[in-house]
Amino acid sequence: MTSRERLAGELARARTRTLRLVDFDDAELCRQYDPLMSPLVWDLAHIGQQEELWLLRGGDPGQPGILPPAVEGLYDAFEHSRAVRVELPLLSPEGARSYCATVRSAALDALDALPDESDGFVFGMVISHENQHDETMLQALNLRPGPPLLREPSALPAGRPPVAGTSVPVPGGPFVLGVDAADEPHSLDNERPAHVVDVPGFRIGRVPVTNGEWQDFIDDGGYTQSRWWSTRGWQHRQRAGLAAPQFWSSGGRTRTRFGHVEDIPADEPVQHVSYFEAEAYAAWAGARLPTEVEWEKACAWDPVTGFRRRYPWGAEEPSDARANLGGGALRPAPVGAYPAGASAYGAEHMLGDVWEWTASPLRPWPGFVPMIYERYSQPFFGGDYRVLRGGSWAVAPTILRPSFRNWDHPYRRQIFAGVRLAWDI
Repeated sequence: MTSRERLAGELARARTRTLRLVDFDDAELCRQYDPLMSPLVWDLAHIGQQEELWLLRGGDPGQPGILPPAVEGLYDAFEHSRAVRVELPLLSPEGARSYCATVRSAALDALDALPDESDGFVFGMVISHENQHDETMLQALNLRPGPPLLREPSALPAGRPPVAGTSVPVPGGPFVLGVDAADEPHSLDNERPAHVVDVPGFRIGRVPVTNGEWQDFIDDGGYTQSRWWSTRGWQHRQRAGLAAPQFWSSGGRTRTRFGHVEDIPADEPVQHVSYFEAEAYAAWAGARLPTEVEWEKACAWDPVTGFRRRYPWGAEEPSDARANLGGGALRPAPVGAYPAGASAYGAEHMLGDVWEWTASPLRPWPGFVPMIYERYSQPFFGGDYRVLRGGSWAVAPTILRPSFRNWDHPYRRQIFAGVRLAWDI
């Protein structure tokens, strides 16, 4: 398969998923389910606008575009916060679909003209952007009140409950953190460059913290005892009235997931918890959150060969036997469901299922160079953000790798985020 064929396939898969997530009537697409999220019709047209900007206009907003400048400006995420987008004079759903189709047709022509020697980075960046917005739309749909809207989820493998609460050792020593363009041509700027760091030994959870373990935290009064919380975290807990993960009933036991009210599976990784909650749970459990450097070593490093693995399990592409990715399941898999996806150190579920909060603020790696989309990472360095690693069940497998860095405010809970513990040794 040529590079152009592979990129065309990834563009098509991303668009198929996008269109499936907006396959609803016009009124539904124009609703705002929560001030935290955009109406779906905004995300749809924004996907097209970014594709046009980077693939058809070389990233130059001064070049004439398909949309009038005043309309195109409605889809600038930095100019219009999510809370106000529903009030903007947006394209209609039909107009947004037509616009995206027009852009895609021209983008495929540009792909056909791509030189053979090109790594297609900008196409990869656009593919990543669309897939990331698909996950954002799933977050919005999960906030939607009312009966279920999405199709029935795909089945998941059974878990191995005994692995819950266990850990694996990661001996101290150097490893290669991050990646270079030569190894991962479509890696984003904050993943680069690769560089050697020395990491003291630690232990890390074999699997993420489960719902059952989190229920123990609730039952033990974890949400009512300030001693487990940071000062800022406790202040937020009190102000927001937190008593359980988002979408759980008061005290736990049942949850609402994409419109379904159901018993909470004890063996699933917990999700929809904030960094503040993750930090408090770790303190209660006599542990801590891993740093993102520790997390990446446990995920990607092979101490036997002395080299990084492309994925936790090796070089093979992600599959349903190794990880829960792609969004079809609409939920995390039971812990222990993917022994074939274990890292060299024995850590499982490192990719997929839930994003995992780390203790690390978002910072550039030494030697950081911004990519053509300079506003992707740079504006967020040094801000009030914590790094998340590993992806979730909603992430497309084509864009996820051990070096991928996500970030959000420490109080966010609508994201598909959970917890993995770490300990000093």
